Amino acid sequence: MNNQEKIWQIVYQIPKGKVASYGQIATLADLPGYARYVGYTMKSLPSDTKLPWYRVVNSQGKISLPRGSVQYQTQKLELEKEGIIFVNEKFSMPKFQWQSS
Repeated sequence: MNNQEKIWQIVYQIPKGKVASYGQIATLADLPGYARYVGYTMKSLPSDTKLPWYRVVNSQGKISLPRGSVQYQTQKLELEKEGIIFVNEKFSMPKFQWQSS
């Protein structure tokens, strides 16, 4: 399995209503320190992907896409549909972060 496939497998496991940071996914994929690579992998997904890409966020509890962009609005809407609560464009990582086993 290549590195992208490892990342996809982990993202697929993030449960509804939870998020994971780029760094967390990199670590779970045995790629510590490769958070940017995780971001690149998410960015290069096909537009019709079934992978819950929107559950991948930065470690500060924010969406990394440019604020106001269509992609940002899409990601925020998908997260809100799953119960993630934003206050001033941010949410609580301790509350919503996926704790993988």
